[in-house]
Amino acid sequence: MAWQPGLTFNRSKNARHEASSLRSNALREKRTMSGMAEGSLSRRMLLFGSALAAGGFNGRAAADEQSGIVKTKYTYKTAGCSIGADVHRKPGKQTLPVIVWIHGGALIMGDRGGMNVTQLRRYVEAGFAVASIDYRLAPETRLPDILTDVEDAHRWVHEKGPGLFQIDPDRMAVIGHSAGGYLTLTTGYRCHPRPHALVSFYGYGDIAGDWYSRPDPYYSKQPAISKEDAWAQVGQTPISRSSGGRDKFYLYTRQQGLWPRLVAGLDPDTENKAFDPYCPIRNVTHDYPPALLLHGDNDTDVPYDQSASMLRELKRNSVDCDLITIENGGHGFDRAMDSPQVASAFDRVIRFLQQHVG
Repeated sequence: MAWQPGLTFNRSKNARHEASSLRSNALREKRTMSGMAEGSLSRRMLLFGSALAAGGFNGRAAADEQSGIVKTKYTYKTAGCSIGADVHRKPGKQTLPVIVWIHGGALIMGDRGGMNVTQLRRYVEAGFAVASIDYRLAPETRLPDILTDVEDAHRWVHEKGPGLFQIDPDRMAVIGHSAGGYLTLTTGYRCHPRPHALVSFYGYGDIAGDWYSRPDPYYSKQPAISKEDAWAQVGQTPISRSSGGRDKFYLYTRQQGLWPRLVAGLDPDTENKAFDPYCPIRNVTHDYPPALLLHGDNDTDVPYDQSASMLRELKRNSVDCDLITIENGGHGFDRAMDSPQVASAFDRVIRFLQQHVG
């Protein structure tokens, strides 16, 4: 079986503050993910990206001397909690194309600090500014408001970005991983003006399908999570960042087939039509942005067919699109940036971005 990277949560206060360092991210990336035990929930479930929090003040910049990247922290919105963005770019005042980067975590966990540092450096070296955004997390916040956060972040980058961090709003791409890939695909029809390019790493276009709304065979092999244990990990106050401890809630939603109900607040069996605004595959038109999809064909978290089906719908509407299949790749395959197959795929991502927004 192909490897499936695991969740990595660090609950120490010091580690949360250190997460903003590109150097500490680089050290985390050196960990070998493929040797993790098959049955360990915390190590084998899936890759959501780092869930370490990174504190900071609005508009405060910090430079990583080794990488030559300047990172500035902003609060783009307040809605029950502060919702932030980190902007990474080369020093200077040159106007750059911009990538809006959206983290994964099933919309339940994770934060903007989870970007693969090797990928971040590749984007910046290729001449892009990168705005990594947070959004409110479920179940404290339901899907409609999460999507509003993403739309507001897009609007903030488009309207405020030129003055705050010198970007060209007419050269904007959106990139996301897993649930962030799903959110990326929603920007293709929910955000205006539309982004000029989308890249979805192991994302999905249909949140009402059986894969999410029925008990999942893979996760059902894990020790059963009780309703009480699941709900004990979450709260009622809106949050936009998590530092761990929410993985059991996600596992519970997959074991019970309850993710659409608990995250979207809708029942796909009785309210399927109500999912129309939230399913990218139901909203593809001829003017949908160019899209590049990447997916491993041995993904046990998000089925490969989610990207394959999205590709078919994009092609049916004559959208510029492609799907890069990672053979024997699991969820989070791009953690292994030293793999020749993954490195080649990421080179194609850079070329796609340069073609459409570079």
